[in-house]
Amino acid sequence: MSLRSAAWFAGDDLPGFLHRASLRAQGLSNAALSGRPIIGISNSWSELVSCNAHFRGMADAVRRGVLQAGGLPLEFPTISLGENLMKPTAMLYRNLMAIDVEESLRSYPLDAVVLLAGCDKTVPAQLMGATSANLPAVMVTGGPATPAIFHGRRLGVGTDLWRYTDQLRAGKLSRQEFAELEQAAMPGVGHCTEMGTASTMAALSEALGVALPGSAAIPAGDARRYAAAESAGLLAVSLARSGPRPRQILTRAAFLNAATVLAAIGGSTNAVVHLLALARRSGVPFSLDDLDEVSARTPLLVNVRPAGEHLFEDFFHAGGVPALLRELRPLLDTDALTVTGRPLGEGLSTTAPPDRRVIAALDEPFGGTGGLAVLRGNLAPDGAVIKASAASARLRRHRGRAVVFDSVTDLAERIDDPSLPVTADSVLVLRNAGPVGGPGMPEWGQIPIPARLLRDGVTDMVRISDARMSGTAYGTAVLHVAPESAIGGPLAAVRDGDLIELDVPGRRLHLHVDDREIQRRIADHPPHVPAAPSGWARLYRTHVLQADQGCDFDFHQPDTGPDTTALPDGLLSGWHGGW
Repeated sequence: MSLRSAAWFAGDDLPGFLHRASLRAQGLSNAALSGRPIIGISNSWSELVSCNAHFRGMADAVRRGVLQAGGLPLEFPTISLGENLMKPTAMLYRNLMAIDVEESLRSYPLDAVVLLAGCDKTVPAQLMGATSANLPAVMVTGGPATPAIFHGRRLGVGTDLWRYTDQLRAGKLSRQEFAELEQAAMPGVGHCTEMGTASTMAALSEALGVALPGSAAIPAGDARRYAAAESAGLLAVSLARSGPRPRQILTRAAFLNAATVLAAIGGSTNAVVHLLALARRSGVPFSLDDLDEVSARTPLLVNVRPAGEHLFEDFFHAGGVPALLRELRPLLDTDALTVTGRPLGEGLSTTAPPDRRVIAALDEPFGGTGGLAVLRGNLAPDGAVIKASAASARLRRHRGRAVVFDSVTDLAERIDDPSLPVTADSVLVLRNAGPVGGPGMPEWGQIPIPARLLRDGVTDMVRISDARMSGTAYGTAVLHVAPESAIGGPLAAVRDGDLIELDVPGRRLHLHVDDREIQRRIADHPPHVPAAPSGWARLYRTHVLQADQGCDFDFHQPDTGPDTTALPDGLLSGWHGGW
């Protein structure tokens, strides 16, 4: 297989001269450029993103692997998306990062790429970009951070923060103790320590077959994390010569396998929109209904917060994704191709038995099937999602009167108002928080419980929104309602006091209001579309799809024509008549 980079460097003409000279300016010799596969290192390192702050060292490890295999590593930066500091939400920029990666791969002289990502949106963004470009790629994630210790207990970064925040609001935790928690909460680099979105996407990358087996859960500070990065560099050189390419790996079987793992780990609901977007980029038919059907037959096997009690590094020490795949083998397509060129099931029979405190057997699971459910009804014609494994059993079938908030600002101003007409049976509704209305579909879906009810001992309520929720969060939260209220979805018709019915076993979300009245209310409720005068915000608002289609852009259809990484004839030759 001829190397793609040869189109830049092999010619005895003016373009070849200029391209070779451009790299020689960095001190590279003839030997470095003579027929070697050129391997990109797509690095989302940033001092603004603690999940990815250790990627300089990771990139050096990848570089070692590439050099050992006889390739030439060339590192380039991408935008880096951080959950905590980016406002209004990192999700607003996931598609921007995907475009950044895609066009860098398409336009530069690269034969394969190693993708370095860790924080929630950086993993799907890198994969989306690489899939659209369809350049041979291997995913390397950053690993979980060292767990914090507070009051003698190891913390999950978000999961435990939400609990302590509720204790503070209920008057059960002092301001001094909360300040101490802040000092302890994040003791080092790496992504969240529980089964939040970052951990979920790392595990799903391995299940999809785009990451090296056993690499997903290695802690950020563990030397094996860097050894895995080195191995990815070695593999990338082989990929440059013979593939496979992302779209050969990301088949329908791969997505069904990933959906199975998502259900078994009690993973983040955010993974739903990312898998849908990635499948769309791959040209693979895969929908919310597929996710619901897979979840309905897959039990919870992994005992990690927020659906369990352990942390993600415990999952690694218990055997990680390979051990889980071994347990799930009857539910998987083990012939699915992976980035190694071998099937997913190869070697699973020799994988050591897992620690049963963390990874259960398929016939003795930690939880039942249906941990992730897709709801439909007159409130969510195109679907909504609930993480049933993190919801209260008593609330999975519930009827209650709506208490409606028109925006996150409205929510912040009124949620703790003593005069708010709310009871423990109320259904809290937040609208105008979807892909367009947010904008960017922020993680506002874990609506806080009113302080007055917290003080009375209420720990969970039914909450409904067109927003997302942090993967580290928990509670009976219906999310991703589609279509969203800002573009005239039925959530815009809900009024205070309306009766709402949630039936998770029946997969139903229903507003007990006549259909004609719903349409009248929507007609009287003008769309709540935030101003976007120019630039990225306007492009995003104009072209973003709804949650049931992964919140990707409408123009990102997969190219089914010729090789999208090939360059048009004559583009790199013939300048000034050639030499």
